Amino acid sequence: MTGRERVNAIFNRQGVDRVGFWKGNPHEESVKIYCRYFGLPEDKDLLGLKLKDDFNWLQADSAWKHPEGKSMFDVLGGHERISLSQDGVFAGTTNVKEVEAFDWPDPDYLDFTEYEKAIDQTIENGMAVCGGMWSPFFHLAADFFGMENYFCKMYTDPIVVEAVTKHLVDFYLEANRRCFEKLADKIDVFFLGNDFGSQKNLLISPEMFEKFVLPGFKQLIDLAKSYDLKVMLHSCGAITKAIPYLIDAGVDALHPLQAKAVGMEAENLAQFKKDIIFVGGVDTQDLLPFGRPQQIKDEVRRLKDVFGDGFIASPSHEALLPDVPVENVIAMMEAATE
Repeated sequence: MTGRERVNAIFNRQGVDRVGFWKGNPHEESVKIYCRYFGLPEDKDLLGLKLKDDFNWLQADSAWKHPEGKSMFDVLGGHERISLSQDGVFAGTTNVKEVEAFDWPDPDYLDFTEYEKAIDQTIENGMAVCGGMWSPFFHLAADFFGMENYFCKMYTDPIVVEAVTKHLVDFYLEANRRCFEKLADKIDVFFLGNDFGSQKNLLISPEMFEKFVLPGFKQLIDLAKSYDLKVMLHSCGAITKAIPYLIDAGVDALHPLQAKAVGMEAENLAQFKKDIIFVGGVDTQDLLPFGRPQQIKDEVRRLKDVFGDGFIASPSHEALLPDVPVENVIAMMEAATE
């Protein structure tokens, strides 16, 4: 089977020759290290082929082409980022009129020409395409207010939070609609991401998640499903409390399974394996940076036994840092693809 065939078979719960594999999206310094090891040019696509990736992650956000070089969302009003909790442009906003007056991005500045070329190359390489706009509306809302302000305003100024969220989601709905209208027949999985978990729990209560976050997910998922696409959602952290909501909303796969976060142990997640595909799970906090190759192989084999065929082995955080030895990445790949 090609990687593309394998990924589609996994998502459709059909027979496969083995579980899937994705090395993740290594940090640019890691790419240099790994490519030197293999004697390759510094090219993520070539590295993916060498490490037998079954899919490639291609964010359609690269299609944003503002003629004046403006960012898609100027969440800090031109100020330099200092922290996740620093005030964004709506930090003191209590009036929805201020939200409506903001210079929201125009989807007419999206050009998918180069993006389509990258997709075509991935398909030629035999890999599945996980793409679409990353659509991190939860992250962006947190940045527009400042994270602490955002969580407080869910209680003090919910109408303002809802207005900001609506603008963000509406943009991503239209951006993805344009992307899918042009490229849905080449994309296998709509891959979107928002980190809404800490090491110990959800960042907000299940009630606030259901009120302010889940409706946006549902709209984006429904759009993708209308183009017959599978949906994979990314969130780091301890998110087991949200998984039933995500399954009900139509999420097909969950990434990256932060193995050391509370409740994210494979044995606990396995309670959902009949309802959702698992992608990730190979610990990047301790095992991949500090373990021995044999330990990595043993862990990948254990995860395969726990999750069964509905599994794509991959790091528990996609951005492999330079402290992860290439020998351990190879061990992960070998155990996944044996």
